[in-house]
Amino acid sequence: MDKHIDVLVVGAGPTGLTLACDLRRRGISFRVVNAADHGFEGSRAKGVQPRTLEVLDDLGVLPELRPRGSRYPLLGLHIGPFTLPWVMYKHHKPTENVPHPDTMLVPQYETDASLRRRLAELGATVEDGTRLVSFEEDSDGIIATLEEPGGTELVRTRFLVGTDGGSSAVRRAAGIDFVGSTDENDRAIVADVDLSGLSRNRWHVWPRKAGRFMALCPLPDGDKFQLMLKLRPDEEADLGQEAVDRLVQEVVGRPGLQVHEIHWASVWNPNTRLAERYRSGNVFLAGDAAHVHPPAGAQGLNTGVQDAYNLGWKLAQVLAGAPDALLDSYEAERQPIAARVLGLSSELYAGVSNRHLTAVKRGDEERQLALTYRGGPLAPDSDPQQKGVRAGDRAPDARYTDTRGRSGRLFDVFRRPHFTLLAVRQPAIDALDLVNWPDRGARLETVAIPAGAAPGLKRAYGIQGSAQILVRPDGYVAHVAQDNWAESLHEHSRLMLPRFAG
Repeated sequence: MDKHIDVLVVGAGPTGLTLACDLRRRGISFRVVNAADHGFEGSRAKGVQPRTLEVLDDLGVLPELRPRGSRYPLLGLHIGPFTLPWVMYKHHKPTENVPHPDTMLVPQYETDASLRRRLAELGATVEDGTRLVSFEEDSDGIIATLEEPGGTELVRTRFLVGTDGGSSAVRRAAGIDFVGSTDENDRAIVADVDLSGLSRNRWHVWPRKAGRFMALCPLPDGDKFQLMLKLRPDEEADLGQEAVDRLVQEVVGRPGLQVHEIHWASVWNPNTRLAERYRSGNVFLAGDAAHVHPPAGAQGLNTGVQDAYNLGWKLAQVLAGAPDALLDSYEAERQPIAARVLGLSSELYAGVSNRHLTAVKRGDEERQLALTYRGGPLAPDSDPQQKGVRAGDRAPDARYTDTRGRSGRLFDVFRRPHFTLLAVRQPAIDALDLVNWPDRGARLETVAIPAGAAPGLKRAYGIQGSAQILVRPDGYVAHVAQDNWAESLHEHSRLMLPRFAG
């Protein structure tokens, strides 16, 4: 049997790769295995939301990914002989507290490849062609059986995380129900195609032509378009180039428009499912293994990446000696988010299916910047009367100057795997001397900001007077205190930390 590891990650899509990158930078021993022989080759999940861009920025992935994406183009709604321009994603200007305001159009294969390259930079790799056969849990952790090109291997791990998609082998083996529905009569071809005869400055949509819905979205690289074409209930799904070209011609009926090559294709059914539990003992689910969504709203990949970002630091803290109950907060925080997103994406997809033009608009909720964990186990007493940012909210970016005259951005301070304690104005700054932080697990970085040195922070956080703000490793506010500094910090952080020294 291989030497013990801390975490076995099963599945190497965006969720599993995000988790692997986060674990690696925290010094956690892990392996990430992928049943396929290579990374995903399709564009499937092509929208990366602003909050996910912040996560990828923190992990060091965004500089690599950004040149491979673009803003979303206008829609071109083809209705009879007319083409109606339509704004689906409103463009926003970057601000001090939201530096990445727009959803980015980038094919999933580029997102996956960028995460893989970042993981390699961090000194780890994906084990492709390696399948989880089974696992058993005992008092010391989990023994997993892996099937790889060279044979079968037994691996002992403290935790196992299933990020292996909607048909998750981990979820099935853990006996966790996947509650929801699949509409077998609603099928669509989704494919990456090269075609000629169509402008690339629009996301072309035929909402009802020849009894079908069809969309062709220009992808940022080369001549590819992502095709989505709904099939009739009794229609055979032929993914060959000639058959797909014939279907496109049937909808468009435009001389000169031709599908020349298919790079990737699949048949898709709208799934709306949510795992009954995200945890079974030391087994966890994340991403599509825990929730599957209709494609509308670009929510699935983004929700999965943020699952991993929420879980990674908690696994590391418990491995360092934090209470096991911290891991229960993963489901408590993330499952309600997925349930809400499922409702939103299903509603949007139903609108598209019913050809409502309002359904092709996207707003602030889909950007996922306002998602909050207020009222959860790590923010149970988030005061509804408190103005500004509260425990459980995303910690905004802001410029600041500290007491030593050093200037910077909060997002640069939050970067890397630690907690951050912001102390604003002198009483809170003086109280930093009273902080007692354990010497195991994520360290604490403090930032002392005198009065008037961060007007953007005051606006973004809604701070009145002196305050200490504890920010979690995943960029969410853990606690806001305006007095009783040391006792308050201890009370609100103890579930997240190993036992305090002293």
